Amino acid sequence: MAIRVLTVDDSILFRTVIKNEFAKIDDIDIIDTAANAKEAEEKIMRLNPDVVTMDVEMPGMNGIDFIKSFLPKKRVPFIVITSSPTRAFDAISAGAVEFMKKPLVHNSAEMSSFAHKLASTIRFSCKANVRFAPVRPIAAPSAISLPSGARVNTIIALGASTGGTEALIEVVKRLPANSPPVVIVQHMPAGFTQMYAERLDKICAMSAKEAQDGDRLRPGLIILGAGGYHLRLCKDARGYYISSKPGPKVSGHCPSVDVLFESVAETAGNHAVGAILTGMGADGAEGLLKMRKAGAYTIGQDEASCVVYGMPGVAFKLGAVMKQLPLDRIAEEIISKVR
Repeated sequence: MAIRVLTVDDSILFRTVIKNEFAKIDDIDIIDTAANAKEAEEKIMRLNPDVVTMDVEMPGMNGIDFIKSFLPKKRVPFIVITSSPTRAFDAISAGAVEFMKKPLVHNSAEMSSFAHKLASTIRFSCKANVRFAPVRPIAAPSAISLPSGARVNTIIALGASTGGTEALIEVVKRLPANSPPVVIVQHMPAGFTQMYAERLDKICAMSAKEAQDGDRLRPGLIILGAGGYHLRLCKDARGYYISSKPGPKVSGHCPSVDVLFESVAETAGNHAVGAILTGMGADGAEGLLKMRKAGAYTIGQDEASCVVYGMPGVAFKLGAVMKQLPLDRIAEEIISKVR
């Protein structure tokens, strides 16, 4: 049975092109379109779609406010389509399952590529664990009492995809300012990673930045892999630093969690803690297994707290995960291990 999708966008050109592109895809059916929030609510309630694609900037109520107001009434997976990184993260915070960068409608090749990626996103979003409840307040983290040398020698590596922008915040916001350095890969397009790193920097006790080739690691610093660049951990006589270079996709992604985790296994060995969080597919599972075999302590997010139990589920089945935990206990477990 085809997945039933409602497309909400104020551009009639965008709605028409999307319908035409998806007419070529057998397992997804665009059952209808809507031009604004009022139409969207009426059609969602009447047609009961499996997934809704939602524009952000619309006349009247914008897409983010609509998601906030609608999800308490009915849990529907929303995929937000926007050209604004800030609005994308706000939409995920409001309860959207995933976001995608809006293409240029007049570019047929770009639209065709976008439709292909959107189809993949729709397929897993229809099974996603939709969340809308506000996250409970997080108490200020207490200092980790560790010798500075131990903190410099330890690496925390995190990987995530769908649902990961909020899940990562839940983890790193709980880490104290003097934590060992953290390296992160979150599947995200170029341009969005810079904005997300700035978001982390504002809300975390640690400092955060988007990766630049050659960045040195130090306690209290979070490095986020840049969109379109593979993030690798390296080491020389001065200590840890990172490589951030473009390259072919690995496990379907660039940056790839597998690439990061494999480099951590090779470079840090048993001086690392790794955690794989919510996300579609299998990226990071093999890398986490290599980390475990190298002596690192490995954690996986449990199914109940995941938006999509793909990456953590594959890692668990492979035997890469030493301890599986709900999201709100992962930071505590990391702190206990680096203590």
